Amino acid sequence: MISKSYANLLDLANGNFPAMEEPRRKTFGRTMTVPGVLSELDDDQARSVSSEAPSTVLADRLIVVANQLPIKAVRRVDDKTGESSWSFNWDENSLYKHIKDGLPEEMEVIYVGSLRAEVDPSEQDDISQILLERFKCVPAFIPPSILDKYYHGFCKQHLWPLFHYRLPFSASLGGRFDRSLWEAYVAANKIFSQKVIEVINPDDDYVWIHDYHLMVLPTFLRRHFIRLRMGFFLHSPFPSSEIYRTLPVREEILKALLNVDLLGFHTFDYARHFLSCCSRMLGLEYQSKRGYIGLEYYGRTIGIKIMPSGIHMGQIESVLKQSDKQSRVRELEQEFQGQTVLLGVDDLDTFKGVNLKVLAMEQMLKSHRSWLGRAVLVQILNPARGKGRDVEEVEEEIRSSIARINQELGLPGYTPIVLIDRPLTLAEKAAYYTISEAAIVTAVRDGMNLTPYEYVVCRQGIRGSDLSNSPQKSMLVVSEFVGCSPSLSGAIRVNPWNVEATAEAMYEAISVPDFEKEMRHEKHYNYVSTHDVAYWSKSFFQDLERTCADHFRRRCWGIGLGFGFRVVALDPMFRKLSTDAIMDAYGRAQNRAILLDYDGTIMPQSSINKCPSNEVISIINRLCNDPKNMVFVVSGRGKEDLGKWFSPCAKLGIAAEHGYLMRWLADKEWETSAQNANFGWMHMAEPVMKLYMEATDGSSIETKESALVWHFQDADPSFGSAQAKELLDHLESVLANEPVVVKSGQYIVEVKPQGVTKGAVAEKIFASMLRNERPADFVLCVGDDRSDEDMFVMIGDAIKAGVIVNNRSVFACTVGQKPSRAEYYLDDTVEVINMLENLGDISEDSDSGSSS
Repeated sequence: MISKSYANLLDLANGNFPAMEEPRRKTFGRTMTVPGVLSELDDDQARSVSSEAPSTVLADRLIVVANQLPIKAVRRVDDKTGESSWSFNWDENSLYKHIKDGLPEEMEVIYVGSLRAEVDPSEQDDISQILLERFKCVPAFIPPSILDKYYHGFCKQHLWPLFHYRLPFSASLGGRFDRSLWEAYVAANKIFSQKVIEVINPDDDYVWIHDYHLMVLPTFLRRHFIRLRMGFFLHSPFPSSEIYRTLPVREEILKALLNVDLLGFHTFDYARHFLSCCSRMLGLEYQSKRGYIGLEYYGRTIGIKIMPSGIHMGQIESVLKQSDKQSRVRELEQEFQGQTVLLGVDDLDTFKGVNLKVLAMEQMLKSHRSWLGRAVLVQILNPARGKGRDVEEVEEEIRSSIARINQELGLPGYTPIVLIDRPLTLAEKAAYYTISEAAIVTAVRDGMNLTPYEYVVCRQGIRGSDLSNSPQKSMLVVSEFVGCSPSLSGAIRVNPWNVEATAEAMYEAISVPDFEKEMRHEKHYNYVSTHDVAYWSKSFFQDLERTCADHFRRRCWGIGLGFGFRVVALDPMFRKLSTDAIMDAYGRAQNRAILLDYDGTIMPQSSINKCPSNEVISIINRLCNDPKNMVFVVSGRGKEDLGKWFSPCAKLGIAAEHGYLMRWLADKEWETSAQNANFGWMHMAEPVMKLYMEATDGSSIETKESALVWHFQDADPSFGSAQAKELLDHLESVLANEPVVVKSGQYIVEVKPQGVTKGAVAEKIFASMLRNERPADFVLCVGDDRSDEDMFVMIGDAIKAGVIVNNRSVFACTVGQKPSRAEYYLDDTVEVINMLENLGDISEDSDSGSSS
């Protein structure tokens, strides 16, 4: 399958990707990691999802994709000639620049992203060549008409507030959802994808995408390269499902993210919210195995990585050695002589809680008057990254509060709150970190926030120096809503909305004994210095390698339109049931056994009316009327429902309640399993189930002759699953000495007698055919639930025992692509019905042929 380009922006944003030829495009020469012949990646190779073209790269590469390149671009104009020239340098403050510190030394890293500077279209090709050759950077130039709507529009007006728990309740609060901004977001992501495609070698390269600006990029790349090894890391919070579900394009973004192989989050809370959204909106459940969290999605396992990012220790320590930093420290020590400095370093943003911090400082000084004249809050306010009225209002609120407090509590030679609102170099910030007794972070919601990490390292000093080897001290007051909070176990955690509690925390931070400050500092420094950016990137990349280990072993193909596109991945031995193969085997067979589950197999799970349609009854009758066939419906349902629903099928066999009750033909009596006829355990199990039914809204109890079933399909998915686990444990404990089995299934917890399984039903049917000298030479067994796995296992045993005489005509088939003992699968109940209808046509044709 060849991926196509998507030109119509409205179609694209709505998830309709029209099929059209991809235009020829410029490609860069491949960059080799060892001496060799350079060759270009032609268009056909770039577009091929099968990636069969031979690799031109002799070692793995990592392509890092972010909204902005780790490059500083400055355009200089000569005053005399008026000519302009560009100057490019690495941005040492960029987290992405230091990712390669944690990667294998021989691994090449290529960056794809935009530049902060606007570049004229006539210069773009030349600048692209310069950045690729000198920095291994590939710039994505976004047209101004798209850029403003993409970045300042959808990213900053919709995603950023929503991911920080602010809903647009009115037009003045961020504005309503604007589809034109979404279209621009999609268009910008497509531009990034084109730049990645220009340089990628899908068989050898890894791709690591960063942050909320590029959340639909994975779908564009996956459509081109279905086996591409791809990771994504979100550097912002991920909101709870109640918040995220308000986004009109919620499923498009979720499904796009599920096209990566590894998803990274700073904290478990953020990961948990994402998994909850997948559960509630897409019906996906995660599993934890050997310490790794995985999300099953169409046969692929998407890994979930929880790892806070770190700082670059070498960069901070090099700044600490600079003479201008040391001289600035001496100046600040003189400026704040005799005073205790509390420090805040925040962006000008609505979620940083700067005004709450200012009010807490006021409260602290009023509550503890002894610190008046001695304690100073230095608030460094970095320039705003976004724009809009809300940012202006926050800035005005901060300035007015500081002015009021300084006027009320200020003294000659003493200013309680010092506001620094000009851009500072890292050396200047390091100087403020060094002289501060405590760092205060009161963000009401923040992704990671590395300020506390930088503060701790600056307070420690340069490793190996005499100062560093002596005990150092520092204190942190950190909002519990910040991503770094869980990793700083020695910090004083606060709810920033509680101004009084934050004030007391600030007082505690500067009042505790020095030995406690030293202990807390040592604990923090040991963590920060070992969990730096290199540790973070190494850990993520190792998990990405592990998650992608079997990419080229599994059979994969892409399905779906628009943002519903996904990759189906299956084990080589697990394949879709071929209509031609089964029809051929069916036509040649003389003694056929057909075993069908009911719910989820010939009746959709989502159907409200569970009675089979006239079409299903007709198909089953056609199969039953063939004298070569023995047809059974094997279900967990009770005999009353099954007997009534299939009363028109006189020759159909029915096994109810997982085989506890069996009826070979409609005019025969129901047979009961002789095992475990004592049902006294029901009086013990039912009260327990009733407790959970009353406590779980939407759940119910089904009473059968041989079993009790607790259903929670209509309950809240998360709560229902949690209650099911509790109920399972509770029943196993209560019924430990009873001859029963407690099992969980698809939205059920069931208690039934031991030895009653669908596998036993299959064994009886095959044994009966053998006794009647009609051993099965064709078997079709279809089911979708865990209980059906017993039939699949039994079929394997019957083949080994010789009860089934032709193992090439055995078709054990599950419904849906999932781990199973079956060798085949069909996607849904529609495909099952179509397949049965085809078999019925063969039976009718053979009957009419023999009649004539």
